[in-house]
Amino acid sequence: MKVIAFNGSPHPNGNTRRALDTVCAQLEAAGIETEIICVGAAEVHSCRGCNQCARNRDGSCVLTDDPVNEWIQKMALADGILLGSPVHFAGISAAMKAFLDRAFYVCDNSGHLLRHKVGAAVTAVRRSGGVVTADALYHYLAYSEMLLPTSNYWPVVHGLKPGQAAEDAEGMQILEILGRNMAWLMKSLAFSRNAVPAPETVKKVYTNFVR
Repeated sequence: MKVIAFNGSPHPNGNTRRALDTVCAQLEAAGIETEIICVGAAEVHSCRGCNQCARNRDGSCVLTDDPVNEWIQKMALADGILLGSPVHFAGISAAMKAFLDRAFYVCDNSGHLLRHKVGAAVTAVRRSGGVVTADALYHYLAYSEMLLPTSNYWPVVHGLKPGQAAEDAEGMQILEILGRNMAWLMKSLAFSRNAVPAPETVKKVYTNFVR
């Protein structure tokens, strides 16, 4: 089994990376392979709303001059997805938001590629806005019918300078528990998948409130 983690920070080795490393360490200890990709340091285009991925249904975005399609393929092959973002103005970092908008829309429109995979999210913040940002990250996971492990508090760590998140003892414990629960859920799903059939995928109903 493998988890692909995405670091939305423009600082590859900052507190967001420390948060992801903490979760991944628990996954690795459970025998689950992990890979961390730094989205925040890449040039990522935003979704242009062309809806072509919904027409093509080929698991790719029509924008091809950034790494997003490569990352989508990694997501499709993974058993679990882990999202991490710093807090910028009480929200997801710009590059991470651009990546998530495109990747999750492509996956949903290409046969629900993430459905029933295990997904989790973490945030790193200096002071406030961490819960709001974590909530925004979880919107993507829930939208895709992913299965969400929990911890004993919200998955937020605090720190300003790189490495300071490690001094947040409660935050580190929260992420360690999240990692252990994520590993347990992934293994439980693998064990029961043949014994308990998954619900059938249904075609989404779209309702417009403006006539």
